[in-house]
Amino acid sequence: MQPPRRKSPPRSGVLSDPTTITKHLTTYFQNPTKIPLYVTVLSIFFLGLFVYSEDIRSLAELSFSQITYPDLIWRRAYRPNHKPRPKRPLNGSVLHVHVPSTCDLTVGKWVFDNDTYPIYYEEECRFLTEQVACMRNGRKDELFQQWRWQPNDCNLPRFEPLLFLNKLRNKRLMFVGDSLNRNQWESMVCMIQSELKKGKKWEDGSRTIFHAKEYNATIEFYWAPFLVESNSDNPKIHSIATRIIKAESIEGHAKHWKNVDYLVFNTYIWWMNTPNMRVRRANASDWSENDEVLRILAYERVLKTWSNWIKRNIDPIKTSLFFMSMSPLHISPHQWGNPNGIKCALETEPYLNFTERLNVGSDPQMFDMVENVTRFMSDVPVSFIDITRMSEYRKDAHTSVYTIRQGKLLTPAQQADPKTYADCIHWCLPGVPDIWNQILYAKILSKGSSQL
Repeated sequence: MQPPRRKSPPRSGVLSDPTTITKHLTTYFQNPTKIPLYVTVLSIFFLGLFVYSEDIRSLAELSFSQITYPDLIWRRAYRPNHKPRPKRPLNGSVLHVHVPSTCDLTVGKWVFDNDTYPIYYEEECRFLTEQVACMRNGRKDELFQQWRWQPNDCNLPRFEPLLFLNKLRNKRLMFVGDSLNRNQWESMVCMIQSELKKGKKWEDGSRTIFHAKEYNATIEFYWAPFLVESNSDNPKIHSIATRIIKAESIEGHAKHWKNVDYLVFNTYIWWMNTPNMRVRRANASDWSENDEVLRILAYERVLKTWSNWIKRNIDPIKTSLFFMSMSPLHISPHQWGNPNGIKCALETEPYLNFTERLNVGSDPQMFDMVENVTRFMSDVPVSFIDITRMSEYRKDAHTSVYTIRQGKLLTPAQQADPKTYADCIHWCLPGVPDIWNQILYAKILSKGSSQL
């Protein structure tokens, strides 16, 4: 059944000021300390030389490391038919929600719900990047924002930003992995920012950090597409086509994960271009000394390196650990019965046959391997969150042609060529990653969350 369409009100939210970075750069280069001309020229050169490549070469946003954005006061966007979201008062010091131990939050169906979804509006989130702001980039339909995930055996707890912020007070939440985890990080920032008066975002090497000032809480993203070290560890300049990993080396990344209260890992999409992975030899002097290894065997070595580091370095009393399963691609429309479709372009609703799994090519061996590795990490428990099956139904919710490539919005001519330019990897926001975060929220705030 086609869900009813809702008339879209005028979009008048405050968008990011494009002059912000320019002002910072002007201040930086006008510093009384004299800067050699070649340093200035090289700085400007490298500022423009960033290519984010993940099959479709989507880009991350640009900013100088360590430059903070000014404090921002949030203002809710004006929407004529905007329904205020119900806010539940905090119950004293109680900072948990209840999820029955018999309920699997990840098994269920999508239900159309334009009363309580989306959780936030695109124009309300000041930190949303162009890569995932689909409505701003020209998408006309907004039904993809209005689907609620309904588990079979219970209800998914409603996301309460105040409750979550109080749980995060004086703590750090860090997403570690590839751009799908960055997608989820952006979602989480948008989900909590409506309750904040002041917030800052800045970049520090491989980390992008959002600081909720009132709560002294940080929500961070750390770029490590393979978890272990690789030749693609620069968050701005890297290529999936020439990727090489160091399967037994992780400390260069992992030293940044210590003393974090909540760690959320993923690694998948960067493995999927070829059936083999290039692995640098143990005593190699440079990246050219490598061997091709069957992908699943290289993945197994990486997970062993990761799990061993976790066991040696993480205190389970201090840190809660989560591992997100693979986020699916939707590039073959015949898989969902649309032989005349072009990748995920023009899809406007989920695959609605929830009695069967929609097979879109997600690698079951890699899924099972992560699930098994995390299941047997009893000394330092890791909660494996299966987002794969629920997301496989959502062929309608990718950024498609409403995104960027190499730092620029797709042109009308490129948007008219979805076979070449459609991004069916990343997700529009608001959208599917908000549901992933609702599940993460429920696990963090549930008693015994590591066993859920």
